[in-house]
Amino acid sequence: MPDTSFQRTLVTSALPYANGPVHIGHLAGAYLPADMYVRYLRLQGRDVVYVCGSDEYGVAIVMQAMQEKITPQEVVDRYHPLIQDSFKGVGISFDNYSRTTRKVHTDTSQDFFRRLSSEFVLRREEHLYDPEAKVFLADRFVHGDCPACDHDDAYGDQCEKCGASLSPTEIKNPRSTLTDAVPELRPTTHWYLPLGEWQSRLEAYIASHPEWKPNVLGQIGAWFTDGLRDRAITRDVPWGVPVPREAADVAGVESEGKVIYVWFDAPIGYISSTREWAERKGDPERWKLYWQDEGSRLIHFIGKDNIVFHTLMFPAMLMAYGEYVVPDQVPANEFLNIEGSKLSTSRGWAVWLHEYLEEFPPDLLRYVLASTLPESKDSDFNWNDFQTRVNSELADILGNFINRALTFAEREFDGKVPPLSDPSEADEAALAELAAYPEQIGAAYERFRFREAVRLTMNIARLGNKYFNDQAPWISRKTDRFRCANTVHVSLQIAAAMSVLMDPVLPFSAEKLRGMLGFEGVRSSLPDSGDSEGLGWLEAASSPLSAGHVLGRKEILFHKVTDDTIQTQIEKLESSEPAAASPYAEAKPTITYDDFAKMDLRTGRILSAEPIPKSKKLLKLQVDLGDETRQILAGVAEHFAPEEMVGRSVVVVANLAARRMMGLESQGMLLMAEDRDGALTLVASESEPGSVVC
Repeated sequence: MPDTSFQRTLVTSALPYANGPVHIGHLAGAYLPADMYVRYLRLQGRDVVYVCGSDEYGVAIVMQAMQEKITPQEVVDRYHPLIQDSFKGVGISFDNYSRTTRKVHTDTSQDFFRRLSSEFVLRREEHLYDPEAKVFLADRFVHGDCPACDHDDAYGDQCEKCGASLSPTEIKNPRSTLTDAVPELRPTTHWYLPLGEWQSRLEAYIASHPEWKPNVLGQIGAWFTDGLRDRAITRDVPWGVPVPREAADVAGVESEGKVIYVWFDAPIGYISSTREWAERKGDPERWKLYWQDEGSRLIHFIGKDNIVFHTLMFPAMLMAYGEYVVPDQVPANEFLNIEGSKLSTSRGWAVWLHEYLEEFPPDLLRYVLASTLPESKDSDFNWNDFQTRVNSELADILGNFINRALTFAEREFDGKVPPLSDPSEADEAALAELAAYPEQIGAAYERFRFREAVRLTMNIARLGNKYFNDQAPWISRKTDRFRCANTVHVSLQIAAAMSVLMDPVLPFSAEKLRGMLGFEGVRSSLPDSGDSEGLGWLEAASSPLSAGHVLGRKEILFHKVTDDTIQTQIEKLESSEPAAASPYAEAKPTITYDDFAKMDLRTGRILSAEPIPKSKKLLKLQVDLGDETRQILAGVAEHFAPEEMVGRSVVVVANLAARRMMGLESQGMLLMAEDRDGALTLVASESEPGSVVC
């Protein structure tokens, strides 16, 4: 049921980074679920604003610009319209889509900096400086040897091999990525957000939301356990929102060359986008109603890599500023894989949204992704499943039912809705079952269970097909015209309800179906449509088509996808991946039996698993080895959710020397198998914990 404690809802999706096009993993993570949700709210007639925008600052864009020998502005000017057009093409219905290089965003971010500056901590510290380029080096501008695993090409923020979170000064044998010069340490001053001081307040805030998804609460809990630490707000790079000069002057710091860290300014982009929306609506102060009124509900749709920024850091900023509402829900999704392998933009292992739209209608992708969203764990997109769902579900179930109902109406009743006369038990049962669907599907949307909402929506088409088959109008048209008329009447009412209730997931097809039914006066799921007073969600199953209503022109709602079309897409995807990615790793040098015998391999059982703050790859495991419990840090976070690891039987190298990573001690190592695509599988043993593996 709708949450009646709020008068309005503000929905955001994570700002996509403007250094490349968006792919279907982005769509499944933060944009399709949000769009389905806001379309549902609009059909309910509720007050909702949906904002987003391109995230156009950050070191990655600077690095890309340097590689291409163009300016950062030219990079984002290339990708912003491509991203915006891709979202529009697939039907993501933002009320406003902005960009962080606009003045309204600079003003809003600098206002936050000024307001919070008294809360910040100033630190004078030594950072790496490139004497040839004459600039301080941001973390991604430093590379060298990883202090944790000795990988020889770790960057200053993270080692891509072991997943360790690093700072540039921790890198051994550092070099500048700008000039290859050996950097030197020089003093500089930066502002920090004192998250540690606010931990108790944030813990109380999170404790007030036990209804949040387990993957969200689990990641937050790990950060609390580790203890929140101060986080740098500014950095010395040439591209970003400038630190306000007056705030720097008060602190006695030279502001030249200092910008606000992108993690700080990016979520403020939601506020600046809402301000831009209000300006465009001719009511410049209206944004405050959605951000600063207690009757407003704030919901962030994001991927799991953004959880802590939207549940800890941004709420801390809003609390420190005062006046703002804080997020009431953060329904983060997990990741989408492609054809069984991790999506990789660097390897080209992705389905780009703008390329998809050149080949297929948007609703096909919306339906397939919505049916398999990674709501609680990573899910997989593959082209053969895409074909099966389109052909077997959209075409054979939904499209077939619509075609049969309209064909009989056209052929037997002059393209009009026949009357319902003395309905049978079957007629009344079908209409009664139909009447329950708006509330059932709505409840799934209210609980952010989008896969369930899609399944229930398709059940309406299944209801229609079963009812149509059971009533057999191809027989009754000759033997009982009244019964035939009733069957067609009820079937058309099911189709009309479907045209509204499928709108959040299949908006283009829903509009097309309403045209085929001649069904007008329906409330729109689009922003600024002017149709907010029409027939809405709860009335969709109330038999809205009157007897004698003239139907529109029948069309094929969904065309089937051919084998050749799918094979073309598979070949296109496979050809984009470099050939070097496919061979297995080279065999290591031969060792003696005595070397092998030194390893003490034991069966273990994982008792608990939790993510490690600031590490994308590591999970902290507690493993039962029979006579003791060991803490082991395993680089499997990109392959397994923590809850998937608990209870698993594993093989542990028990006599491996303890090693510290991310400030934690790892007392052993799990054995894993890695295939040629980099996917990991646990090496398991069915013996009891502590058993020797030999």
